[in-house]
Amino acid sequence: MRIPRVLVAGLRGGDGKTLVAVGLQAAWRGRGMRVAPFKKGPDYIDAAWSASAAGRPCRNLDLFLQPQDVMLRSFGDGAAAADLAVIEGNRGLYDGADARGSFSTAELAKLLGAPVVLVVDCTKATRTVAASVLGCQRMDPEVFIGGVVLNRTAGARHEAVIRDAIRDATGLPVLGVLPKLSQEILPERHLGLVPPAEHADRLDAVRRAGEVAERYLDLNALLDLARQAPPFEVPDTPAPAVRPGPPEVRIGVFRDAAFQFYYPENLEALVRAGAALVDISPLRDPALPEVDALYIGGGFPETLAPGLAENDAFRASVRHAVELGMPVYAECGGAVFLGRSLVFRGQAYPMAGVLPVDFVFRDRPQGHGYVVLETVAENPFYPVGMELRGHEFHYTCVEDGLDEGLTFAFRVRRGKGYGGERDGLCHRNVLAAYTHIHALAVEQWAPALVDAAARFRADAAVAAAG
Repeated sequence: MRIPRVLVAGLRGGDGKTLVAVGLQAAWRGRGMRVAPFKKGPDYIDAAWSASAAGRPCRNLDLFLQPQDVMLRSFGDGAAAADLAVIEGNRGLYDGADARGSFSTAELAKLLGAPVVLVVDCTKATRTVAASVLGCQRMDPEVFIGGVVLNRTAGARHEAVIRDAIRDATGLPVLGVLPKLSQEILPERHLGLVPPAEHADRLDAVRRAGEVAERYLDLNALLDLARQAPPFEVPDTPAPAVRPGPPEVRIGVFRDAAFQFYYPENLEALVRAGAALVDISPLRDPALPEVDALYIGGGFPETLAPGLAENDAFRASVRHAVELGMPVYAECGGAVFLGRSLVFRGQAYPMAGVLPVDFVFRDRPQGHGYVVLETVAENPFYPVGMELRGHEFHYTCVEDGLDEGLTFAFRVRRGKGYGGERDGLCHRNVLAAYTHIHALAVEQWAPALVDAAARFRADAAVAAAG
């Protein structure tokens, strides 16, 4: 299977990988090419920008969360109908979960057979840039680094010295040179970049990123590099099962500026399992529509807390549905919304009041990284004894009350969750975890949520008939 592809990597986080990846996708799409976007690692925001630029969902590739054959099949399926694939790495090229670089961008590049373009921040450095590139080139000869993009250069002389040093030390071509831009196209805040859903003009930002790529990157040379990738062999593994017939249940998904962290694979898995998805906005909708279950992903309830707090009727409808037994699967920001209150920058905002806990936003991350959970208590979705892998990144924590007879579905083997030992707070048919899961890693999740929704629908029908 011929899939031209290129992987955009860096020496560390913040080098400019996302700007280069988004710019490439926007520029090539502007030239009429079908671009398949991918993001390495558990990330929603960078992936959302790539999806906006490419005009199609950005899939996540993660060797910690996903079995290797499943991940490779996902890449093949996602890139099959495209002219080329652009994969954005995460952190530094060789950074992984341990000193060996397990699950790193470099390991992904080797598995995909993807040529690497190394983006380097040149701020206050010249020949040392070449030394850094040389180190990456020699660290693992199996990683094919095909060229370098210089970022944040300070003028023609600065650029020339670095170009010459890289040529002499490594022999690699410089495939683009970005100057220090007067204004950040993709601004940052806590958790990373400002998401497209909250950006003042998402389409303009994507357009500007494409213009930067057209002006400063050698798009033809980069396309030639992508075409040097060897044929890709899709693993001979069974495709995910699809439940036949029309959708059996309606699952509401909170989707607006406050709740936007969803893997496209998770939503697709729910549809395959027999659900029709109903988008819901807790910021705008007056009440829950007619649904059989809720999936509340992560997001930024803290920055939009005033709007969530003002929608009293909607929050009341959520409490009512939960007390009737509606299944709810909530992750991170979704769990915060279900609490009694959220304290953000000294101001307390009422939330849905489903869970008997209060959340507070801290200045530093309270949990960040991969998570391993063991299911230890009965819950609506997972059998006791099941192990789950996921990830977390949150600045909130429970202010107090964690020992007041609460039930948690999971014991935390790796990660933080609620206080470092537990995750998955349960109430009736609600499971509210700080951990995000990926449906390709936890294949039982989508069928379990659909089955829970079907039970609730059947019980509601019996109650209405009686």
